[in-house]
Amino acid sequence: MLGWGRLLFFITLVFTLLMSAVNAEERQFNLGRLASKEEIKGWDIDVRPDGVGAPPGIGNSFDGEEVYAERCAGCHGDFGEGVDRWPELIGGEDTLDGHDPLKTTSSYWPYASTLYDYIYRAMPFGEAQSLTYDETYQIVAYLLYMGDIIDEEFQVSDKNIGKIVMPNRDGFILPDPRPDTGKINIDPCMKDCEAYSNIIGRARELDVTPEDEG
Repeated sequence: MLGWGRLLFFITLVFTLLMSAVNAEERQFNLGRLASKEEIKGWDIDVRPDGVGAPPGIGNSFDGEEVYAERCAGCHGDFGEGVDRWPELIGGEDTLDGHDPLKTTSSYWPYASTLYDYIYRAMPFGEAQSLTYDETYQIVAYLLYMGDIIDEEFQVSDKNIGKIVMPNRDGFILPDPRPDTGKINIDPCMKDCEAYSNIIGRARELDVTPEDEG
């Protein structure tokens, strides 16, 4: 027979488990509490390629040049050329198919909305999310203007950020080389399959390994 102390312990344990089960039904995964709308809004700041999610705002290259000079040029240079080892932002349009591609906002990035998303989310370095909506649009406009993508009077806003055509917009969409692509009811090989391989290129020698015979 169980002593009264041990019996009381088991009764308390069962009661606690039952109450936990009831509370778990009221809280998803039984973790914390539901986030408020304001808390969700603070995290939900992504901007899709088509511009959905872009906050209300507007900016042009005239205003953007001033904001860029104050908040960005210290690292990226007055004209996006990069300072020391900080990234270059402009140029490289004819380098993507070479051995040493220069991937910048004007040569590589496929969507103008990605510029807004990243700049507002992560820049300036060490002061992320300190820019206003309008300041971010102004910087985007200045970068696009320096990259000859828009003219200097173009007003970049939440209404058109997803419609701006970037030079490399189609560079991320390549035809699928697999022979069964687009065919219907193809039974995939699951055993003793013949592997097709075709060497179309080799890595170039970078010649960076020291060859000190001593």
